[in-house]
Amino acid sequence: MAAERPASRSSKFTFGAVRLYDPVGKTLDQSCDVLVIGGGPAGSAISTLLAEKGWRVTVLEKDRHPRFHIGESLLPLSIPFFERLGVLPEIEAIGLRKYAAEFHSMYHDKSSRFHFREALDSSFPYAFEVKRAEFDHVLFRNAAAKGAEVREGWRVTGVALKDDRIQGVTAVDEQGAEQHWSPRFVVDASGRDTFLANYFGIKSRNPKHNSAALYGHFRGAQRQCGQDEGNICIYWFDHGWFWMIPLKDDLMSVGAVCWPYYLKNRKVPVQQFFRDTIALCPGVEARLAGAELVSEVTATGNYSYQSSRMRGDNYLLIGDAFAFIDPVFSSGVHLALNSAFEGADTVDAVLRNPAAAVARMAGFERTVRRGLKTFSWFIYRITTPVIRDLVLHPHNRWRIKDAVISLLAGDLFRGTPVGPRLLIFKAIYYLKTVFDPQTSYAAYKRRRNNIAV
Repeated sequence: MAAERPASRSSKFTFGAVRLYDPVGKTLDQSCDVLVIGGGPAGSAISTLLAEKGWRVTVLEKDRHPRFHIGESLLPLSIPFFERLGVLPEIEAIGLRKYAAEFHSMYHDKSSRFHFREALDSSFPYAFEVKRAEFDHVLFRNAAAKGAEVREGWRVTGVALKDDRIQGVTAVDEQGAEQHWSPRFVVDASGRDTFLANYFGIKSRNPKHNSAALYGHFRGAQRQCGQDEGNICIYWFDHGWFWMIPLKDDLMSVGAVCWPYYLKNRKVPVQQFFRDTIALCPGVEARLAGAELVSEVTATGNYSYQSSRMRGDNYLLIGDAFAFIDPVFSSGVHLALNSAFEGADTVDAVLRNPAAAVARMAGFERTVRRGLKTFSWFIYRITTPVIRDLVLHPHNRWRIKDAVISLLAGDLFRGTPVGPRLLIFKAIYYLKTVFDPQTSYAAYKRRRNNIAV
């Protein structure tokens, strides 16, 4: 018999319209239907959706919002997610509209601009550039407002597992007090912390990709004019590529995604190394002339990883908690949100009809892996000479360019006829590789050596 929908639990007190956990409450219910590890975009979204379906949801977030996070560029096909969550007006208020993605090559002295309005489905002509501290906070507070019990400053420390079923979860608060939960279902949305993947020992470096990054925020950087002000700009250089993401308040997020060998050669402080790296790319250097660095410079490795599985008897890994490839197409938040929406339907179905659990969770996995696979093919090749040529000299016969724009917009899950046209693009890529074997082999050899570092 299908499980009945439970009544939502009331909170101890309210702050405006947002339900919060009372840290001094004495009667604490340590059971719930769904326990979500992590209050980032994926965790907040799936918590909102499951709470709206009537389930008792507890979210454990180790930090406190707002907190800094990288990954500020969103995709057009995330807008329907924001509409469904009821936060689109708030995202519009904090975001800068992004109408296109630009690619710049110092090797060709040329750039190419891909407007989202030219996608196969032109219904989503823009996305947003956002400060992630503000964006994540909006989604987190929305989860609380929609009925999830959200707890900040709670770090999950362990799980009790029996026959691939999580029977209990342990967490500690900022004062070190420990509590235990016995949820019916667990969702790992811990992002790059990858809690369950680390706990189970199922996380590994992506064998097909390897990258590291340096990034910081500048004020006073040169911005594009008019409607193009919010465009994300990608710049290739000898050791990888740069992003330039314009934000409100005259801020510019700038990052260099590099092969790890380059970062390993650093012999100066990270801020100086970042400025030296910027000097290697004339386009980025010119736009930052006179700009002021207004944040710490962060260096991070292990940018590309994956887990060997994403589900168990009563748990799912969603978003970056399962895998992350590379930020070049700004796909991270979009894939996280898509997995949250797919995951919410899956968890709801499993709780109502446990007999259907295996089939529903297998369907969830197929969908998530398909999106990762589609983005991965392009990400693995984005620094190759052939891809640079194709991107900088796009052709639209058979609407191939429109399909690539659809990919850049995140339109991979709605049945839009993107796949056949992307197959043609791949065929052209392989043909160009065959006709220039010397350059292609040199690029392949360099990539293989870089991945091995």
